[in-house]
This record gives sequence, C-alpha cells and structure tokens, in this order.
Amino acid sequence: MWSRDRLAALSRVTRIATALAVAGMTAACFQPLYGDRGPVGSPAVQDALAAVEVPPIEAPKGTPVARIAVETRNQLMFDLTGGGGHNTQTHKLTIRLIPSSSTIILDPITQRPEFDNFSLDAYFTMIEIATGRLVMSGNATSRVTYNVPGQEQRFAKARGRRDAENQAAKLIADQIRSRLASYFVAGT
Repeated sequence: MWSRDRLAALSRVTRIATALAVAGMTAACFQPLYGDRGPVGSPAVQDALAAVEVPPIEAPKGTPVARIAVETRNQLMFDLTGGGGHNTQTHKLTIRLIPSSSTIILDPITQRPEFDNFSLDAYFTMIEIATGRLVMSGNATSRVTYNVPGQEQRFAKARGRRDAENQAAKLIADQIRSRLASYFVAGT
C-alpha cells in the first residue's frame, strides 16, 4: 500500500514533470518583439522599423520647440535604425509636437516655483509610401517634473528645463517606436 506521504510526493513530481513538458513544447511558439527573424514570409521588425522615413519635425525656427523637435527626431531615428544606415523607405512618419509647462509646487513663503512640470504631446501619422494610404495614427504623451532652484541659480534652472525637455523627447520617441513595432507585428 502506498502511504499518503508517498502519494503526495508522487503527485508533486508528476505536476512538475507535466509543467516542464508543457513549457518545453511551447518554448518555440514565442518570439521576441524585436527579434531578428519575423514570422514566415514577413520581414523582421527591426528591418521594418529601419524602413520608416522620419522627415524633420516642423517647428518655428530659433525657438525652444525647434530644439525639442530635432532632439525628438534624432532619438526616434536612432531607435528605428539603431544608428545604422537607411533601408529603402516603405513608410513615412510625420510628427507634430505640442510642448507646455506648468508650475507644480510653490514655496509658501516666497511664492516662487520649486518644481515645474514639462509636458510634451506628439501626434503622429504613418502612411505607406507605395500607396499613399494612411496606415496608422496616434499620439504619445510625456510629463517630466524638474526642480527649479532659487532665484540666484538661474543657470541651474535653465539646465533643469533642458534636461526635462530632452527626457520628454526620449520618452516620446520610445512610445512611438513601440507603437510602430506593434503595428508591424500585429498589423493594427
């Protein structure tokens, strides 16, 4: 006769073996999103992303928005191509940026801002170059909070804002790249 302890141990071993067998059988079913091989008959996501043309983002020249637009485009181009050369372009991505800022915390005594929030909203559309058909549109949003030091540290305030703008541009580029990768994998 089997004792309860032996039956419990056998049951545990059976469950573990079943879980390992199922994991082994389904291991080949999963593929990383940014893998270097696509499903049968389709290009890899990296190749599809590298084939997206990103024209310069329109912004008034000589303004902080122009610098943010260049930073966003540079981040996105690096994210899409990995710093490599360009493939033949299959899609065109246009982006419109809307920056804004607001004060979050005021010093109760001096009424000077202590923390500001920089917001960057991006609206983008992607068209297929061969057909001219709109295949995707969307928006991305980033909010970055930065410290505003006292009145005597105006250069630190300017650097804090610039760092917040750069971080917001990077976040926007990451969100757009992720949405484009999702489109090329799922088609939606």
